[in-house]
Amino acid sequence: MGNFNFRVVFRIISNNLFILSAALLISGAVAILAGEQVSPFLETAALAFAVGLMLYYAARGKADHHPLNRKEAYLTVTLTWLIMSLTGSLPYLISGAIPSVTDAIFESVSGFTTTGSSILADIEVLPKSILFWRSLTHWIGGIGIIVLVIIIMPALRIGGYHLFTMESSLQEKISPRIKTVGIYLLYIYIAMTAAEILLLLAGGMNIFESACHAFGTVATGGFSPRNSSIAGYSPYIQYVITLFMLLAGVNFIIPYYLVKKDFLKIRQNEEFRFYLVVIFIIGTFISLSLMKDMGKSAETAFREGFFQVVSIITCTGFATADYLQWPVYAWLIIFFCMFLGGSTGSTAGGIKMVRHLIVMKNIRIIFKRLSSPHAMLPIRLNKKTLNEEANNSVLTFVTLYLMVFISGSVMLVLLGLDGATSASSVATCMAGIGPGIGTVGPVSNFAHLPQAAKIILSLLMITGRLEIYTVLILFSPSYWKK
Repeated sequence: MGNFNFRVVFRIISNNLFILSAALLISGAVAILAGEQVSPFLETAALAFAVGLMLYYAARGKADHHPLNRKEAYLTVTLTWLIMSLTGSLPYLISGAIPSVTDAIFESVSGFTTTGSSILADIEVLPKSILFWRSLTHWIGGIGIIVLVIIIMPALRIGGYHLFTMESSLQEKISPRIKTVGIYLLYIYIAMTAAEILLLLAGGMNIFESACHAFGTVATGGFSPRNSSIAGYSPYIQYVITLFMLLAGVNFIIPYYLVKKDFLKIRQNEEFRFYLVVIFIIGTFISLSLMKDMGKSAETAFREGFFQVVSIITCTGFATADYLQWPVYAWLIIFFCMFLGGSTGSTAGGIKMVRHLIVMKNIRIIFKRLSSPHAMLPIRLNKKTLNEEANNSVLTFVTLYLMVFISGSVMLVLLGLDGATSASSVATCMAGIGPGIGTVGPVSNFAHLPQAAKIILSLLMITGRLEIYTVLILFSPSYWKK
């Protein structure tokens, strides 16, 4: 079955299951401290560790240190997210917090893919340990995405990521330095989480809620242990979370260069500037509309407008207001924001800013060629010429993304859902955002959707999170040929 070295696949999955076991034990410790049932976490941790151990021993042999190739990478990444999501659903089922298998898997997939869509109607009635596990799945998934899009995909030249996440000089050294770069990124990720927890504690939020919200923010996930999300907290708390959502949507290579004091590469990064400009323009427009049409004060309009815009663009999904109560044009802009996404190499989902930037550069060149048909007009990114293959890869991705979105929306309409709910459910799940419009808005949830719709959306969460190609290639007959 293809030229697969399954030992490599097993080894990576086993390592991830060991990490998952440790995370489950941490949640078990929270259960003990809260005086709650610890068995859901211990039983799941034991199962994950046992399966991981079996895969670890199955992976031993001559090819134990065989490097990962592209084919193995596609399969490993997809299987890892599936296995992690299925394992992560067990604490919900064993504890009885979510008795439905489909619902438990949906919630778990939403956690690990850092989507934040939920089937829970009343979050606050659940045990603290379950809510902690729910938020921790975001944080684990966020680390996985950073490693995937900054180390694995660029090193294997998958999906054009080598063009957007790292300078070529760093990519050339990535094999011997993969652990060093990975450790730096992990330190940055942990430092951001710790900094946010401290700032939230300073604002009067308790340690449990500070940790849960920091996990959800830095991973751009959006799970909150409160039914009202961030709406019930002080303006200070809302500003802190807005800032960290904004930072989490930035390519993690930017803070890496900051640590390395390589300020030139930060200044040259076009996607970084584009990301900030887009958020500023849309945030300002929405804020002005809230002042003009809803009579809100300047500070309230600014805070609500920018919070929701940053939350949707970075695919976090926290909410401080019900944007469906805003003027129609305002929430239509919010729906449009669901297709933007944060930066490449961030924990944010969606199409990503750099791809929109390249599409806009292509459109500009088309208009220039109308007046100068024979002119040589290369597309440049970060002062470097983008080759035709890379340019076509971006345009193909955007087209494929929209095709999957339309197909998913049609499937949900055929299941009996209205157009707004169908389209926004698919858009928000593919981009890893959380809330949508229609009956899945910021003050609603996904509990009422048919079981088949939840299964489709769970698959779309994984497909969108893993950059579409990674999953869809597994359904290609040529992939399985030698």
